Amino acid sequence: MTLPSDAQTALDTFKGSLSWEQRARLLMQWGERLPPLADAEKTDEHLVDGCESKVWLLGDVIAGSWQFRAASDARLIRGLVALLLSRVNGLSALELQQVDLNDWFTQLGLSRQLSPSRSNGLNAVLQRMRQMAA
Repeated sequence: MTLPSDAQTALDTFKGSLSWEQRARLLMQWGERLPPLADAEKTDEHLVDGCESKVWLLGDVIAGSWQFRAASDARLIRGLVALLLSRVNGLSALELQQVDLNDWFTQLGLSRQLSPSRSNGLNAVLQRMRQMAA
C-alpha cells in the first residue's frame, strides 16, 4: 500500500539516528501543525474514550477518502495524533481497516517511547476512526 504523502514526509523526518530529545521536539512540532478545532467541536460526542489525555476526533469523507481532524490537551499526544493523521488521511474506509498502528510507529522509530497507556490511547483513536468509516 502506498503511503499518503504526509506519511512519507513523516517517515523522512523521523528516520535517522535522532536522540529522544530531538524526536520529542519534532513530535511537538508535528502537533503544532494540527489545525485547531473550534471550541464548539470539542464536545463529549467527539471525545475518544480510552485516552488518558483528552482527544477529540472528527472525520469527513471527501471524494471517497477520509479526512480526519483532531485535537488534544496534551502536547506529546497531539504530536502522536498528528503523526497518526498523516498516516490515515486520504485513505478509503477499506485501507483504514488495514493500518497497522504498531508498525507505523515502529517505522517512525517511536514505538519504544510509546508507554502502554499512550499506545492504548492511540489504538482507541484508530478504532474510533474505523468505527466512523464502517
